[in-house]
Amino acid sequence: MRDTRSVAVLAYDGMSAFETGIVTEVFGIAWPEIDVPWYRLTICTETREPVRVIGGATLQTPHGLDALAAAGTVIVPSVAQPEREPSAEVVAALRRARDDGARLVSICTGAFALAGAGLLDGRRATTHWRHSDLLRRRYPRVEVDPAPLYVDDGEVLTSAGCAAGLDLCIHLVRRDHGAAVANAVARRLVIPPHREGGQAQYIESPVADDPDDNRIAHSMTWMLENLDRPITLDQLAERANMSARSYLRQFQRCAGTSPIKWLIARRVQASLPLLERTDLGVEQIAAAVGFDTPVTFRHHFSRAMRTSPSAYRRAFHPVAEAVTAG
Repeated sequence: MRDTRSVAVLAYDGMSAFETGIVTEVFGIAWPEIDVPWYRLTICTETREPVRVIGGATLQTPHGLDALAAAGTVIVPSVAQPEREPSAEVVAALRRARDDGARLVSICTGAFALAGAGLLDGRRATTHWRHSDLLRRRYPRVEVDPAPLYVDDGEVLTSAGCAAGLDLCIHLVRRDHGAAVANAVARRLVIPPHREGGQAQYIESPVADDPDDNRIAHSMTWMLENLDRPITLDQLAERANMSARSYLRQFQRCAGTSPIKWLIARRVQASLPLLERTDLGVEQIAAAVGFDTPVTFRHHFSRAMRTSPSAYRRAFHPVAEAVTAG
């Protein structure tokens, strides 16, 4: 495993400077009040030619794809044209980074570059909700989840729209240095250290605008409002006035996953602020978010977060370390 504090971000021709600015703010500035070894940031481009930035500016860097492939954390911001395949050179650099143990991160439509390199195959990933259907159609081996602000799938992480990249960057700091350091960076940036909810809250309609899809959308809302209750497929189908088979098919088409997987992911997400901000025991939290037993909660939490509830609490809510173990 490489040193993840070595961070490289790929700059594209025709890109917005916003996402590179996010990465620079979080990983490129050494905060004087944070007494831990900080990151080393490199901005890389595919060629040595200046890249054009939206607004008429240009950006030039001496660092190319070799430097990108050599970093411990590789970040790919939004690609200018998600409908196009990434270049063979970018694909090779990303695969070389992965093969050598790098952590791979995408912001917004940067997920298309990772997917084009085959690095999201068999993984859960997200992108901006407007592009989630395109990502699903072009790369059917990717488990596209359009709901969260970001997805942490171990050593491959993806974020939703551009601003969600900031949430993901703070999450990376939290993973690397713990909650106290991440909170200090968030205070510097004047943002919340953890933003509740997902990108679904910003979608005008989370599914297409036909009668069947509206029923699916309403059932999603109902699930979110009743996470603490037992919820079955038959209940959901009945509320949507569909057969169970039709409901499953429509839900899969709209959300890219099954209703139960979608519900489990929402329950795990709902447990995070309870672990971070309350002294409730794991058994109480499991019940509050709708898991029937603490064992079930631990199982699904560990699969989604790559850690246990108790370890997550120790990292992000240190004063609660002595609370009932998970």
